[in-house]
Amino acid sequence: MLTAQQALDRLKQGNQNFVKGDVQYKMLSQLERAELANTSQNPFAIILGCSDSRVPAEMVFDQGLGDLFVIRVAGNIVAPSQVGSVEFAAERYDCPLVVVLGHSQCGAIQATVESLQNPNQATSPNLMSIVNRVRPAVEILFQTELCNDTEKLCKHAVKANIYASVNQLRHGSAVLENLIEKGQLMIVGAEYSLETGEVVFFDY
Repeated sequence: MLTAQQALDRLKQGNQNFVKGDVQYKMLSQLERAELANTSQNPFAIILGCSDSRVPAEMVFDQGLGDLFVIRVAGNIVAPSQVGSVEFAAERYDCPLVVVLGHSQCGAIQATVESLQNPNQATSPNLMSIVNRVRPAVEILFQTELCNDTEKLCKHAVKANIYASVNQLRHGSAVLENLIEKGQLMIVGAEYSLETGEVVFFDY
């Protein structure tokens, strides 16, 4: 079983492969797929990422079937179902690493910014449930000079939202807090660049 640092290093190397266009992952044969179906899954990392169709975690990190436990939701938000999914994988499969993966040009971030700029605009209640999760991380940026530059504000908001989601996972679940205290789990944030394909991991 990999340590959290080893899992992180494997993801970093996989992303370097992806950026260079020199991916190592190969398609499984019918026999290999059948063998995978008949064994228990054993992912080495959990990825809480955005639903954006341009950011498939397995491809971005050059990993194959069974390597990653991926949870995708618009805005890589943390709601009870996402927390429960992370808890499940961390406990059931002993995954040592959780990566909250945001990305540039995030639609959920843009929708949140637009909602704050135009509070009277009619929006679907279901979409608002996502916007309201993102809002606290973004709202504070409107109190800075960034409020005069929407493009810069959105870029900062992506990072702020990732930090907020990491913080929620670290401190919003007794299960995850216990695993972290025991040194069995590490939770980090990262941002994927649609423009370059590179994933930048955040220091804490």
